[in-house]
Parts: sequence; C-alpha cells; structure tokens
Amino acid sequence: MDEEEAGPPKRELYALLQVSPEATDEEIRKAYRHWAQVYHPDKYQDFNMKQIATVNFQRICEAYEILSDEYKRQIYDIYGMEGITSGLELGPKLNKVEELKEELQRLRKKKEEEKMFAHFRPSGTILAHLSMPQFLDGDGIMRGMAMASEVQSQLSKRTAIAMGGNLEVNGNSGGAAASTVLRHQLSPVSSIEFIASAGLRALIGVQTTRNLSSHSTATISIAKSLRDGSINLSNTWTRQLSETANGNIQLLLGPESSIAVGWQKKEEKMSASGELKIGTSSFAASAHYTCRFSSKSHGRIAGRFGSTMLEVEVGGGRKLSNFSTLRMLYTIGIQGIFWKFELHRGGQKLIFPMLLSRHLNPVFAVGAFVIPTSLYFLLKNFVVKSYYLRREKQKTSEIKERSSAQVREARIAAEKAQQLLQTVANRKRSRQLETNGLVITKAVYGNSKALKEADKSREVNIESASEVIDVTIPLNFLINDAGQLQLHEGVKKSGIMGFCDPCPGEPKLLHVEYTYGGQIFEVEVDDYAALLIPKDPRV
Repeated sequence: MDEEEAGPPKRELYALLQVSPEATDEEIRKAYRHWAQVYHPDKYQDFNMKQIATVNFQRICEAYEILSDEYKRQIYDIYGMEGITSGLELGPKLNKVEELKEELQRLRKKKEEEKMFAHFRPSGTILAHLSMPQFLDGDGIMRGMAMASEVQSQLSKRTAIAMGGNLEVNGNSGGAAASTVLRHQLSPVSSIEFIASAGLRALIGVQTTRNLSSHSTATISIAKSLRDGSINLSNTWTRQLSETANGNIQLLLGPESSIAVGWQKKEEKMSASGELKIGTSSFAASAHYTCRFSSKSHGRIAGRFGSTMLEVEVGGGRKLSNFSTLRMLYTIGIQGIFWKFELHRGGQKLIFPMLLSRHLNPVFAVGAFVIPTSLYFLLKNFVVKSYYLRREKQKTSEIKERSSAQVREARIAAEKAQQLLQTVANRKRSRQLETNGLVITKAVYGNSKALKEADKSREVNIESASEVIDVTIPLNFLINDAGQLQLHEGVKKSGIMGFCDPCPGEPKLLHVEYTYGGQIFEVEVDDYAALLIPKDPRV
C-alpha cells in the first residue's frame, strides 16, 4: 500500500505556509505576509533567481487564496486539491461537511458518466470449428465458422442501445442475423427492453425486469417469431440465497415449453453453478466448478447430461495480462473427443474447438489429454511466462524511469528554493551561534529504511543517497524568533519549501542533528509527526 493511502490526507498548502491545519485566519495571513516577502520577485536582481522566486511566490499566493477562503479551505481539508479543481459550486448552500461530500460525489459521478457516454463498448467473438478426422480424410481442417459482434452505447443516463450481428457457415450452408436491443431504466428498481432481430432468428419482443426486494428480481419477456409466427413467453425469478450465492427459476411457454432451476455461487477462490432443465420433449442437467489457484490461473471441471448430450469437460486458464486470458479445455462425450482453445482479450474472444476423434477409444482419449496438457504447461511455464516476465520487467523499468524523472525535477525545484533561503538561513545560524542557541548542523529527509541503516553505519551509502535529500538550510531558515524549530503534526513534510519527496510511495523520516546550549542532540520523526526543538528554549 502506498504511503499516501495509508497515512493522513496531504496538507501541502499548510506545509508551504508553515502553519498548523488548525491555524486561525490571522495566523494564515501572518504566515502569508512573511513568505510573500521572502519570495517576492522584486527582491532579486539576478534573472535566474528572479525566475525561481516568481514560481515559489505563485505557490504561496495560491496557498493563501485557498486557505484564506472559508469554503475553499473546508473543501480542501476534506478532499485536498481534488475538491478544489473538480468544480465544486461554492456558496452558503454548501455549508456542511455532508453537503460538500454529496456535491463532490455528484461531480465525480457526472465525470464518470461523461466518460462513459463518450465511448462505445464493443465486443465480439470469432469461432472456428476444426476437425482432425476431416483433415486426415483430405477434406480440409475447417469444419465451420461463426462470427458475432456487438456494440453498446449509452444514449442517456437511463437509456442504452446495443446493436449486433452474427454470421455462421457450416459446410456448404450458412446464414446471418442482426439484432437491436433498446434498454430503458424506468426507475431505480425496474427497466424495460425492446428487442428486434432479422435474419435466421427474425423476431420482435419486449422484456421487463423489476427488483421485487433487495434480494429478489423478476423478469418477464414475450417474443414473436417473424418466420413462423410462434410466440414464446418467459418468466424468470432470481433470489439471492447468501452473500455469495443465488438461485433462479425459469418458466418458458411456447413451441418448446420447459422449466429450469439453477444455482450459482461465486467466492474469491472458487465458483460453481448447476442447472436442471425439463422440457416437453427433452431434458438436460449441467454443472461446473472453477477453482482459482492464484490471481492469474484457474482450473475448471464441467459436465453436461441430457436427452441429446453426455460430456465431461476438464481444463484451465491463465491470465496473460490485465486484458488477456488463455484457456484450454478438454471435452469427451458422445459427440467425440475435443480440444478447445480460447483467447479472451478485453471484450473480444477467439475460440477454436478442435474435433480429435468421433470414436471414444480409451487409449486415444488418455493420450489426447496427457500430451496436449504437457505441451500446454511447457508452453505456459517456459515460453509464455518468460515472455510476460520480460514484459513486466520492462514496464516496471519504464515506470521507475518516469518516477525518477519526476523526482529529479522535484529535487531541482527544492534546490532552487534552498538557494533563495540560504542567505537568511546563514544569518539566523550565525545569530544562534553567538547566543549558544539552536543550530541545525545536519538534517536529512527521505526513505525510512535508508536513514535507519545510515544511523547504524553513521553514513548514507551511495545507493541510498538518491532516496534522501539534505534539508539543513530550510530547517535553519524556519527557526523562529524564540529560537525554536516547530513543524506541525499532520502536515506532510515534503510540502515544506526547500523539501521534496525523494522516494514516492515509501515511508519517510526526518533526521535532525543540532546543537543547543553547547550540547549535541539528535532526533528523528515520522513524515506526519510534529517536531519542536528545543522544547523549552529557556532551559
């Protein structure tokens, strides 16, 4: 988990002005005047120094503009700069935390909807039926082919449309169909769909769905075939049985009437389902079980039994990337012995069912399972895995390089800010030396692990040096008129002027070595912890 996610919310603006998140309006004004004088561009004659001062002066002005406004400050305290930049409408109506939260959620949802409306969601499937016996007979390996494609689009907040088509070729015959589904959300608990299809399955129909309760849903549909005029009426009831399981009953009335009972269960490590269907002229039963061995691989076993089928399916799959999954399934049944290869990428599917034999020979069945399975594991572990390991390593390297570039830019900005602070810091240091007061001799900020190891060895090694930054000058500058250094609790220290985050995402420490009253001291504090040294300047 990133440090930003685990720790308190960022408070860079408070760090810039060096005030507490509980600071009063007067304290914020006083801090702004102080830092505005430090970074005012008119103070510097050198062109480069004037440019550095201008950048930092603008940051101070932006921080003051937000923190000096009652409503902007309230939004910033809750949601940080996201709330400021997301377009929250400021005014007396947004006077409560709950109202601010509701408004920001509304804007977030609006942006998500705009993003959703701006994109279509395409999906498609290519299915190629292969036959080894046909190939051995000299008739070619391709037995048939089917293609299907669909595009969904959100017409409005409550209305969506899906248009699709499919093409199928089997031997010397084939056909095609096109369909359109218009879905409208009638209310938060009900919706209606209008369906039209032309081609092989020409029909028109309507379907409505309603949530009967928080755990049950009912769906009713009626469709009329444009080819033979037959009418089908379907009723489906779905009920949530537990947090991970639900069941359904479907009643279909028409030329082939049937009743079906189903059950589904889905957990983190497994999923299972089963269905029993009894019709006027047929019956069928099916079940499947999937076990997830890891976040990237799973195994599957399924069975189907009925008046026209009897088969068992065994296989598994592996996630190749965030968008791609490869599956291999072995099927044996009354129709023969099959291997099926599936590649899923995004909304697209590529499926190759291959008929190996029409005869259920036990020796051939075992060989057909063992040999391809062995080849699959060899391919997965030695070819595919090594390829994706190299690709992941390359991605990690690119991300690290981009992060390194951002850190380098932040370091340069911090060093430039320290140049502006150095003169005043040296003057404060000399004054404290004369009175035997507080002098920061060394201060470093960065990776906790690197600083703790450096504390043991009394030096920072070369590898760790890139994860820390020297902040002696900013801390000497921050010593107040009372001879104390105070950093407020809950404020991320990388936001302090002259600091930067040298190791994004890693836990950080501030290590300070100082002298006071002729004695040498050391102190370490966490990134968000308060610091006050010396605690009593009179002692």
